Amino acid sequence: MSEPDEVEWRWLAAMTLQIVGWFIVAVLGLVVVARAVAWDRLQLFADMDAAVEVLFLPAWIVLAGALLGKKWWMAGASALLCVAQIVYVAPELLAYSSIPAAVRSEPTIHLFDANVQQDNFSMSGYVGQMRSYRPDLVTLEETAPWDFDQFLSSGVFDHLPYRFTVTDTGSRGFIIASRYPIGRPTVFQVHGLAYMVRLSLSFHGRSMPLWVVHTTAPVNPHWNNWNLELDGVYSALEKSHPRPLLMVGDFNASWGNRGFRAILSTGLTDAAAARGQPFDFTWNQRLPVLPPFIRIDHVLTGGDLTVTTISTHSGPGSEHRDITATVAVGK
Repeated sequence: MSEPDEVEWRWLAAMTLQIVGWFIVAVLGLVVVARAVAWDRLQLFADMDAAVEVLFLPAWIVLAGALLGKKWWMAGASALLCVAQIVYVAPELLAYSSIPAAVRSEPTIHLFDANVQQDNFSMSGYVGQMRSYRPDLVTLEETAPWDFDQFLSSGVFDHLPYRFTVTDTGSRGFIIASRYPIGRPTVFQVHGLAYMVRLSLSFHGRSMPLWVVHTTAPVNPHWNNWNLELDGVYSALEKSHPRPLLMVGDFNASWGNRGFRAILSTGLTDAAAARGQPFDFTWNQRLPVLPPFIRIDHVLTGGDLTVTTISTHSGPGSEHRDITATVAVGK
C-alpha cells in the first residue's frame, strides 16, 4: 500500500469511527430525553428502558475512544450519557442490605417461580427441578391447561395439596400450588387479560398475602396494557398496603421502567437487589449469542418477610430463567 493510500485509509477509518460514535451518542441521547419527558409512554423507549443496566455500555466505549482520539465534544457528550446510566442504575445497586441475625432463626418458605412459556409443551424439565428443590410454594405464569395435568401426573404436587389455577390457552394462565392453605383468590384483569392473582397463605397461624403477577409484554399491538397493568398493581398496593406481603412473578419490567419503580416506591424490597444480585438477569435465555440481559422476573417482599437466598436457573424450554428463593417469615 502506497503512503497516500495508507493516509486515505486511516482517514476513512477515523471518520467511520466518529460517525459510529456520534450515532451511538444520538440514540442514547434520545433515550435520555424520552425518559425525561415521557418515561415509558413510547413503546420503543419503554423496551430500551428495561435494559438500562446494559443499554448504555456502548457510551463507555465511545468515551474511551473519544478521549484517546482527543475528540473533546464527543467525549463530553458520551460522558454525560455515562453519568445518566450511573444515575439510573445506582438505586438498584444501593438497594443491597445485610440480613439481620435474628432472621436466621425464623420459619421459612421455599419458593419456586417460573414463566414456563406458552409454546413450551413439556413440563418435564420443571418437574425435575421441583423434585430436586422440593418447594413449599410454586407460582407459575404463562401456563396452559395441559401443564397442570403434567404436574399432577408427575407427583411433584403431591406435597402441595392447596392449588389454584387460572385457565387460559394464551399467555395468561397461572398455577399456584402450596404446602400451606390458601384462601380468598382474586383475579385482576385488564381488557379480559388476567395480570395478577391475589390470595393469602395460612402460615404458622397467620394470614400472609401473596400476589402473583404476569403483565403484558411491552410489544405491539396491545403494549399499553402493560402500563395499565403495572399501574393497577401500584394502585392496589397504595389502596390496601398489605403487610406482610410476598409478591412474585413476571412483571415484564425492570428497575429502568416507570411502572416497576412505582411499585417499589410503596416500600417493597426487591429480593435480588437486596441480596446483592441485581445483575442476575432472567430474560432472554433463548438468544443464540447473548446471555440474558434484562431482569424482569422478581420476588418482592414487604413487612417482616426477608428473602435470605435467591437464585436463578435455566428455565427448561422457556425464554425466562426461573427463580428459587428462601423467604423468612417474621414472628
